[in-house]
Amino acid sequence: MRHSTPFFRAFGPLLFGKPPVSALAEAFAKFSQCSSLSQLRKAFGSYIPQALLAPTPSGDNSRRRLFSLDVAFWSFFDQVQTPNGACREAVRKVIGSLLPKVENFDVVVTWKRPAQRTHTQTPEEFALLPESLPVRIVRYTLAQRGFRTQCVTLVTTLLDAAIPAADLAGLYFRRWGIELHFREIKIHLNMDVLRCLSPNMIERGLRMHFIAYNLIRRVMQKASLTHDVDLNRLSFKGCLDAVRQFANATSGAEDKPRTISAMIDEMLLAIARDPNPHRPGRSEPRVRKRRPKNYRLLTKPRHEMGPLPHRKAGVENHPKTALT
Repeated sequence: MRHSTPFFRAFGPLLFGKPPVSALAEAFAKFSQCSSLSQLRKAFGSYIPQALLAPTPSGDNSRRRLFSLDVAFWSFFDQVQTPNGACREAVRKVIGSLLPKVENFDVVVTWKRPAQRTHTQTPEEFALLPESLPVRIVRYTLAQRGFRTQCVTLVTTLLDAAIPAADLAGLYFRRWGIELHFREIKIHLNMDVLRCLSPNMIERGLRMHFIAYNLIRRVMQKASLTHDVDLNRLSFKGCLDAVRQFANATSGAEDKPRTISAMIDEMLLAIARDPNPHRPGRSEPRVRKRRPKNYRLLTKPRHEMGPLPHRKAGVENHPKTALT
C-alpha cells in the first residue's frame, strides 16, 4: 500500500542531507573566483585531455600561432562562460598569462609578427610590419586615497633603462591632459561644429583654430615664465577671456607702443594671479553639465517642416502670425 503521508521536497535536505555534488559542479560554482587563465587551468585542467592542446607535426595543431594552443583554449573557455564580459578582460588575462607572476615588474620582451595577416590588412601593409618588435612592459600598483587600488600594465617602446618605471607611470598618469586639450579646442574655441561646406574651407577653418590655440598657449607659457607660476595650473578659459578683454582695450592705442607693452604686462600678471587650485588626481568625466532643450532636429527646410505638434500630448501648437 502506498504511503499517504505528504512529503515536502524542501524538507528533504534537512531530513536526509544535501545530495552529493560532483567535483565539476563545484568547480563551476567557483568560476567567478578565477581571475586569471592559470586559475582556470588549475580548476578545470583535470577535465581537459592535454593531448588535445599539444602541438602536432601536422593538422590544425601544427599551425604557427601568436599564442599557444593552451592560452587560446583557456581564453576561449573564459569568454564562453562569461558571455556578457568585456573583450578587454579576455585580452588582459591573455597578456597576463605571458608576464611574470609577480605584482610589480619591469621587463623587456619581443613580440613577433604573426604568420598570417588579418582580413583588414593589405599585403603591402602586412609586409611593412617588422618581423619582431621589442617592447618594455611595466606593471605597477596605483594606490590613491579615496579610490580602489588598481594594478596597471603599461606597454611602451621606450627601452632606455635610464628612464625609471616611476617616470613612465607618471607620464601615463598625465595622458588625460591630451583629452582636456582637445576639449579646449572644440568647446572653448567653438570648433565642435564646422559650418563650412567645401573641404578646402574646412581645412582652412581647422588651421585657423589650431593657430589660435597655439597663440593662447604661447601667452599662458609667457605668463608662467614671467611670474614663476606652474603652467599646468593656469586656466585656458581664463587666459582666453583675458586676451579678449585686453584686445578690446588695446585697439584704441595702436600708435602708442609703450602703452600696449604696459597693458600686455598687466594682462600677463592678471593671468598669473588667477591659477586653478591644486587638484592632483582630479576626475574629469566626459559629461555635459547643461541639459539641452528637448526640441526636434531641423531635418527639412523651414517651409517644409510647417507647424509641429506640441511636445506635450493634448496641447495644440498654433503657428505665430506676423505683426502688421
